[in-house]
Formats: sequence, structure tokens, C-alpha cells
Amino acid sequence: MRYSIVALAVLGLLTACGQPQQNNSGQNSQTAAEQSKQTEQSAQSETERLNQWFEEKYEEQLQQSPIQMTFLGRKDRYGDIDDMTVAAEKKQLEWLEGTVEELKANFDYDKLNLEAQTSYDVWVYQYEQAKRNAEFRGMDYVFDQMRGAHTFLPQFLINFHRVDDSEDMEAYISRIKGGATAIEQLLQRAKKQVENGVRAPRFAYEQVIKEAKGLTSGAPFDEEGDSSLLEDAKNKLSALQENDAISAEQADKYEKEVRKALLERFRPSYEALISFLESDIENTDEVATGVHRLENGEAYYNARLANYTTTDLTADEIHEIGLSEVERLTNEMIAIKEKVEFDGDLQDFFDYIRTDERFFYPNNDEGAEMYLEDSREYLAYINEKLPEYFGILPKADLVVKRVEPFREQDGAAQHYYPGSPDGERPGIYYAHLSDMSSMPKNEMEAIAYHEGNPGHHMQISIAQELESVPEFRTQAGFTVYSEGWGLYSEQLAKEMGAYEDPYSDFGRLTTEIWRAVRLVVDTGMHAKGWTEEEAVKYFQDHTPIAEGAVRSEVRRYLVMPGQATAYKIGMIRILELREEAKEALGDKFDIRGFHDTILGGGALPLHILERRVDQWVEKQKSA
Repeated sequence: MRYSIVALAVLGLLTACGQPQQNNSGQNSQTAAEQSKQTEQSAQSETERLNQWFEEKYEEQLQQSPIQMTFLGRKDRYGDIDDMTVAAEKKQLEWLEGTVEELKANFDYDKLNLEAQTSYDVWVYQYEQAKRNAEFRGMDYVFDQMRGAHTFLPQFLINFHRVDDSEDMEAYISRIKGGATAIEQLLQRAKKQVENGVRAPRFAYEQVIKEAKGLTSGAPFDEEGDSSLLEDAKNKLSALQENDAISAEQADKYEKEVRKALLERFRPSYEALISFLESDIENTDEVATGVHRLENGEAYYNARLANYTTTDLTADEIHEIGLSEVERLTNEMIAIKEKVEFDGDLQDFFDYIRTDERFFYPNNDEGAEMYLEDSREYLAYINEKLPEYFGILPKADLVVKRVEPFREQDGAAQHYYPGSPDGERPGIYYAHLSDMSSMPKNEMEAIAYHEGNPGHHMQISIAQELESVPEFRTQAGFTVYSEGWGLYSEQLAKEMGAYEDPYSDFGRLTTEIWRAVRLVVDTGMHAKGWTEEEAVKYFQDHTPIAEGAVRSEVRRYLVMPGQATAYKIGMIRILELREEAKEALGDKFDIRGFHDTILGGGALPLHILERRVDQWVEKQKSA
């Protein structure tokens, strides 16, 4: 196709050259037009060819991950679980390296249109990121209280493995067994880590043990009610019977198979995990601190910062940005304290916010339901305002629900799970509500906007629904972009009319200074030798956040070095890009167009996002 278009263009040029000499200026104009058309057609052709290549390669990549295909709403390899071995990761990286070599050898970057050039750059960047991360593969904790497969795999089966017929139920049972294999594979990796002196902090061991024991309690393991997975399997089987998809006899047969898989495969793998952790916990440090304590820890942390921020900012630079932001936001908090005429200093105001009952729901299930319902009301309000600030809106639904009991933690952070691209499964805003004293009312409005709309749900749903980019870009993830957008959304909601109560606006500032404190604390623990207690004290000195939530946060940073720095770094850059665009465009600046530019290309590293905004600005100037 590419060569036929070029041949036709050349033929047109030769024909024009054979025309009479008069009207020469018109002839030159026509030639220039044809050359422009030729260039445009060449770019279109090379872009189409590249996009087709991306579709083929992304499908190859997806076939390596049954879990990811399920997240996308597909049922390919529906009874399988991903291979969790180091050998599998190395094989996947080798495959990705081969695709980059093929990409560079077979496509002319200069002949691609701007969107295709972005796709090219993102694919290469993802490989470079994966290659850098692979150097420190043995330093990422395998099991901790934040990311362990021990809770993820049951949650995956309960919430994401859809059972519509008997084949899906057979795949569910197969995945119980496959999940046990995955735990065994990961346990071998954890044992290898401790041989090299890499251990998660003691509190992580304690939490994983607690969670693993919780997942192996109840029937069929003991007689104290049904375990989480058996309860889920029974619910799925009941639904199949109600829909006449299976008979009562079939349901009974499948339940027996579930029980057998849980007893013969699931329980032994979890008992082995528990046994390992209980035997090794005495080797963990009593005083928790960051990865600087590990051999090659400094290089590992720098790689984590580069991974999460997509910048070359150093730990010292990020620490200083954090200190500056904490100071700025502290002054804004003082202004609100004075606005509500509180008698006392900021620390007194913090104590008031932490302790006064007006800021909390009852610490029981009824209070938890009140929290969920009020969050839904905040989101309903902001949804009405979205068309004023966005041209592109998400199609997917959002539900707000409480975290499942087997993985709920006191004071843990709320979070979001994307829906499926086809809209069959909605996005989910999850709330940890086992300790309502850690979930103050005045912060919940900002958190709802961050996790829901216009935050994560909107950004991720729009990305998944994009039809103008290759599919791999609709699923790309860069923490600095997604969390930067989430934090930006909290401030944007204020511009949209939210936070009418000054205490809620103080809660917004609380969640923002929370992210600024992260820059100080994360770098403090991992690069400057701070202990957990020193980090907790800094947190409490500069925020009104309850101690339970503070400790949960600090412990999160300890097991996920660098991740917490992405939020504020991303937000700052998005705000800077908006101000730069406003200054460049003046009256031509349109907030809807800016937001559509940020969201309309999916998640991007910051340097590529900057280029995208610059291209939009230039286009608006010439409009």
C-alpha cells in the first residue's frame, strides 16, 4: 500500500511537468499540494502499518497473562493463572526486547503521525522501564501487607472471575488450584530473597500471617462458617441455578470440587507460606527503616524513583520539593483555621479535627454504610458538573463499596479497581472501614473525587474507552500520571464548586499536604535513614491525620519505596502544564480542551505528556 501511493504521487508529478509552461505559478502550487498530500498519505500508511503491528504484539503480550485478559473482560485461558516464576519474567522481558528491536528496524519514525510517534515512544519507554526494574527484581518484597498475591488471588476470583455458565465454574475451580501453584512459586522467590538478606519489615510479616490464616479459616478448613472463597463459590453456583444454567445435581458436584481444591491445593500452599513467615520473622528488624539498609539499596531506591515519577529527580531534590510544599500548604491550613475562628494554634486545631465527634461516623457497620452513602452523594454532585470541564466523558459506571473482610485493614488507604473496557464490569471505589475513627468525614469528599470522578475512575475509564490509539495504550499505566491526575482532581473539584463546608476544604488541604509529607517521609526513610517512628512523628506534626491512618501510610511507604512520591510530582507538573498553556494561549485557552488533551491519549510518562500538551497548544494557536 505504501509503495502504490508513492508511485501514484510520482506519476502525478511527472504529468504536471509535461504541461505547457504558461501558468507556471499555478503548476508549482499544484506540485507543492501534491507533495503535501504525498507526505500525509505516507504518514497515514506508515501509521496504519504500525498500529496493526501494535495490535499483533499486544495480543501476544496479553496471551502471556490470563489475569490481565480477565481484567479486560475476556475469557481466554480462563482457567489459568499467570506464571509467577523468575524464569517467566525473564522470558517476557526477552520477548519485549525483541519487539523493540523489530519496531526500530521496520518502521520509519519520521513518517508516522504525531499520535503514532507517541505510541512508538511509549512502547520503547515501557521496555526501558521493565529492563531497569529487572535489575532489582530480587529486591521487591514478594509478600507484604500492600501487594501480596496471597490476598490478591482470592480477591481476583471473587470480584473479577465472572461465572456465567458451567465452563466458567470449571475454570474457577482450576484457578483455585492455579492460585495455589502461584503462591508456591512466589514462596520460593521469597525464600531466595531472605538468603540474600532481603526481608520485608516485621509488621508486614505479621499482617501477611494474619491474612493468610484468615483465608484458611471457615469451611471447608474448619467449622466456623464458610471461608471467603467457599462462600463466593456457593453464591456463584446459586446464581447459575437461578438462571437455569446448571442443575441442583451439578451445583452439588461443583461445590464438592471447590471444597476438594481448597483442602488439597489451597490450604497446603497457604500453610507453607504461614510456616515460612513464622519461622523467619525472628530475623526481621525490630526497628523498621528503608531500603538504604540493603546492599545496593541506594541504587535500587533511585531506580524506584525513576520508575514511579518518570523523571530523573534525585531523592534530595524530591525531599526539598516536599519541604517547600509542606510549608505552603501549612500556611493555607492556618488561613482556614482563622476563617472558622478557631481559638488556638494549628496543632490545637489538628487535635480538634482528630478528636471531635462531629468529624466521625459511628465506629460500627451502620457508620460504615453512612460513609459509603455520603461518598455516593458527593460523586453524584460532581458528575453533574463534569460537562462544564470535560468534552470526553466516561461511559463506564462506578460503584462504591467496602473492602472484603479478609483483606480489610484499619486505617488503610481507599483505592480504585478499574472496570472492564466493554463496560460489563463497573469500576469500583473501595473503602477500608473497619476502623471509622481513622476515616474522618472532612477528608472523605476529596478522597471520593480522587478515587471516583473526576479522578481515577474518569481517567482510567476514558483511557480504556479510547478508539484513537492502539489497545496497549488504553491499558498503559504510569503512577506519576494516574496518581498525579487523581490529586489534581481533588483541587479541580474545588474549582467545580465542591467543598462548600470550610472543614471539607480543610480536609482537601489535609489530603494534599498528606501527599507533600510523603515526599519528605519516603525519601527520609529510604535515602536518609529515618525510622518508622521518626516518619510517624513528622506526619503527625504536620497533619491532623489520625495515628492509625498515619502508621498504615508510613508502613505502606516502607514496603513500596518511591511509589508515594509520584502523586505530588505528577500533580505539580499537570498544574504547571495548565499554567504554561494558559499563558501561551490567552483567550484561546479552553479548560475542556486542556483536560481532553491530558486524558485523551491514555496514561503517559511526564516528558511525553508535556510534548502532547505542547502540540495541542500549537494547534490552538493556529486555529
